[in-house]
Amino acid sequence: MASLSSLSVVSESKYDIFVSFRGVDTRRGFLSHLIKALNQKQIEIYVDYKLREGTQISHSLLTAIEESEISLIIFSQDYASSKWCLDELVKIMKCRKEKGQTAIPIFYDVDPSCVRHQRGSYVDALSGHRKTSSAAQLLMLKEALNEAANLSGLHSSNFGFRRAGHISS
Repeated sequence: MASLSSLSVVSESKYDIFVSFRGVDTRRGFLSHLIKALNQKQIEIYVDYKLREGTQISHSLLTAIEESEISLIIFSQDYASSKWCLDELVKIMKCRKEKGQTAIPIFYDVDPSCVRHQRGSYVDALSGHRKTSSAAQLLMLKEALNEAANLSGLHSSNFGFRRAGHISS
C-alpha cells in the first residue's frame, strides 16, 4: 500500500500532485486535512475549487492533470455522480498509461469493490449518466473505474476518518 507520509516528490512537473475529488463528500473534512498535510511537506498540489455544476471539464483542468507527477483519486460515495470527476479519472488513467504518471486511489468511506465492480452508489451514478453519454463513453468510464480501483491505494478506515471527516479517537 502507498503511504502519504513517505511521499516525497522531485520532478520537473508543474504540480507534484493533482487531487481528483467530489467536493460534497470530502471538501470540508478529509480533503482539508490532506491539503494541510501536503502543504506542510511543501508539496505543490492542484485542487480545483472552481467547479461549476453542469459545465464541461475545462482545458486548464486537463492540462493540470497532464502537468502533475502524481494524481490522487479520492473515491467517495458520490464521486461517480459527477461527470466531471469521471472525465478527470479517464484523463488520469490515460496519463498513467501514456506518460507513466503515478495514480493513487484513496477510498474514502467507500469499499474498493464497489468502485471496481460499479456497485451501490456507483451503479446508480452510472445509470444516471446514460442519458448524456454514449455507450462507448460509458464503457470508457467503467474501465477507468475498474482500472483505478485495482491499483494499490489507501482506505480511509485505515487512518481514522469517519464520513464527516473528523478524526476518530
